[in-house]
Amino acid sequence: MALLSSTFFNPLVIAVSSNPRPKVTRAGKCFAVKRAVQIAEQMPQTKPMIFTESNGAPPIAKDAAEDFYNRMSTELVSYHADWDTLHATSTPIYQTAAFKVSSPTESTGFSYSRISNPTREALEVLLAKLDNAKYGYCFNTGMAALTAVFELVNPGDEIVTVEDIYGGSYNFIRNLMARKEGIIVKRVDTTNLKHVIDNMSKKTKLIWLETPTNPQLKISDIRAIAEIARAFGAILFIDNSIMSPVLNQPLDLGADIVMHSATKFIGGNNSVIAGSLATNRKDLADFIEDYKNSTGCCLGPMDSWLCLEGIKTMALRVQEKQKNAIKVAEFLAKHPKVKIVNYPGLPSNPGYELHQKQARGPGTVISFKTGSFALSKQVCRDTKRFSLTLGFGSVESALCLPWYTSHSEMPASVKERVGITRDLVRLSVGIEDADQLIEDLDQALAKDPTPVLYDELIEDLEDQALAKDPIAALN
Repeated sequence: MALLSSTFFNPLVIAVSSNPRPKVTRAGKCFAVKRAVQIAEQMPQTKPMIFTESNGAPPIAKDAAEDFYNRMSTELVSYHADWDTLHATSTPIYQTAAFKVSSPTESTGFSYSRISNPTREALEVLLAKLDNAKYGYCFNTGMAALTAVFELVNPGDEIVTVEDIYGGSYNFIRNLMARKEGIIVKRVDTTNLKHVIDNMSKKTKLIWLETPTNPQLKISDIRAIAEIARAFGAILFIDNSIMSPVLNQPLDLGADIVMHSATKFIGGNNSVIAGSLATNRKDLADFIEDYKNSTGCCLGPMDSWLCLEGIKTMALRVQEKQKNAIKVAEFLAKHPKVKIVNYPGLPSNPGYELHQKQARGPGTVISFKTGSFALSKQVCRDTKRFSLTLGFGSVESALCLPWYTSHSEMPASVKERVGITRDLVRLSVGIEDADQLIEDLDQALAKDPTPVLYDELIEDLEDQALAKDPIAALN
């Protein structure tokens, strides 16, 4: 992908390149690391969130954030590929495996679509702009993008990950570990900087971060952890799927690599599976590009086009979904049957103030606990306007029980230790009318969960009978 000469517009953030951080020597758990954290904490916090006045947050940030959304919407709608001399309003799809070259010894830059394709490159250039990155690459799935990052780690290296990591990433790391012996993974509460420092060593190669996390939406300090990573010579990788480029640019905060599941907010319509990586480091960019070209895990032209079409409305979608999510979160926080609401847009959230400093908005994903698995299951079963699906980021609202869906393969003991319980419900709030979404949740919460308990009892009895005498159970 071509090098971008300047960063994407962003009046609320000072780009890393224009505000270089002081170099910190690799000195273990000593002064250099403590100084790195102090420097990060003292840096100006210039990315305000968008809030409504109803939740008690100061409204002064609202105009600046909305102005950003509006200008990003304009940029996304008007974007077109520089190579398209006809200036088509919809980027042309180069659905081809190979390109004819002008001579036996010269190339136009496009020869084989596994290496480069004009439609995919248009998306890569745009996503790199949105992430304020010099280099961007698109993959056929988000997991393929994660694989490229994991290939940076070798036997003998250590990885520090957020403890309540997305279930798919947990399974990915666990399954790939068996193929790369000698790699140590430390799952850490990254909301506590001391815990991060205590788990770092000279062998740490990668810090794998989500903020907010999926599904508990815990907030970690990107700036401070970036300084810790630099002090130990580690790479800071951030899965930014739950925020999207609309709400956060982690590279501006010191991250080395940012990843998006383009399936979510970028595609926006549940019509495509894709992933992306962006970086400002040439060494990492060269590695990622070589990996993508060698393994053939690139995004196809048709899927690239679907992302290009979907991304046109991304800023608008995120803005409207977020407004709805704030209202839904406030409703849940006041409901007598809801025990805990996880959402960084609520002043009661432990990460509220930190998230204000490093993101442009609280996002569109909420999770909550009722204290009763039966009640939470009933909510998932009896809501009418929320699709029962494990995806998030699309235009329609969705909900799921992470214990049984996104984190189903994570051991029960691990889930319980990090706070992912059976009654935890994750909501992805869509663009529907917020009042109707609230009414739907209210009627589901109001119902008696006894029928669910009865169904569970019958299922348990049937399972026990089947275990004792399979033939009799069938009769």
